Amino acid sequence: MKKALAVLLLIAIASVSVFAEGDAEGTGTAPAFPTKPIKLVVYTGPGGAGDILSRKFVDIASKYTDATFVVENKAGAGGIVAMEYVAATKPDGYTLMYMTKSNVSKLVTTDSELDPMTFDWIAQMQIDPEAVITNNKSGIVTWEEVVADAKAKNGSQLWLGPAAGGLDHVTAQMIWKAAGIEGTWVPFASGGKAKAALLGEQGITYTGNPGEIIGKPDFSVAAVCTAERLPQFPDVPTFKELGVEGLENEVMWRGFAVKAGTSDDIIAWYDDIFEKVTNDPDWIATYAPQGNMLVHVTKDDFNKIVQADYDAYKAAR
Repeated sequence: MKKALAVLLLIAIASVSVFAEGDAEGTGTAPAFPTKPIKLVVYTGPGGAGDILSRKFVDIASKYTDATFVVENKAGAGGIVAMEYVAATKPDGYTLMYMTKSNVSKLVTTDSELDPMTFDWIAQMQIDPEAVITNNKSGIVTWEEVVADAKAKNGSQLWLGPAAGGLDHVTAQMIWKAAGIEGTWVPFASGGKAKAALLGEQGITYTGNPGEIIGKPDFSVAAVCTAERLPQFPDVPTFKELGVEGLENEVMWRGFAVKAGTSDDIIAWYDDIFEKVTNDPDWIATYAPQGNMLVHVTKDDFNKIVQADYDAYKAAR
């Protein structure tokens, strides 16, 4: 009898020990997230626009959480390298990825077998219109001058931008079709290198976002893909104003994703951080003047947006 009681006591002690290890607060639930550093994967190289935005997010998030974020750059194939890396991780919330609409177009244009719903797209944070940017010193600055030059060159006009098959390239093709012109896309390793090439007059236009010219007087925005003029750029005409229809909603969205299957509790933790960053004065002061719409679209709605974009790209091929 004494031996049996001793065995039962040992079992009880072991059970309490296991319970305590799995319950830091003694509530019967798992330890609060996070308990270790979070890896933030960025698909661009150091110093790229996505890298800068991700580090800005980390800087502002540190006001609202003691969590540690470690930015890790995994550039290559327009984001495919980074997406495949994240797709191979556990859905435990400890790997967060900076994502853009360009990643979705790249999945389609490269015929990748990776399904966009391999991820939960948990926070869309910026919506940035696409635009055609020109070199003020080239002699071809306005949209009318771009069109006249394109028609004269009959398909050999050079348009510059990052990554063949990315969003900027796809947008350029849509602009050509809508405007009834043809061009040749010249891809560069980054938007910065493409803009430098434009200043060197290696091409006629750069496809990107209006905010990229702020503080850079050698550039002009010839036209923007919005329904109405941007208040931050009141002198820039829309394509619709210029008689080019169907380009009113061509935008670059930016946000973050985790591996699909990440628990709702962890995603709720992220939602709180993203909401606070979205409303932070520093975030607003940094990005609102660039023409960005600052938003916080959460998982369910963001997943629908990504699936719709993916399906639209597939249908257009």
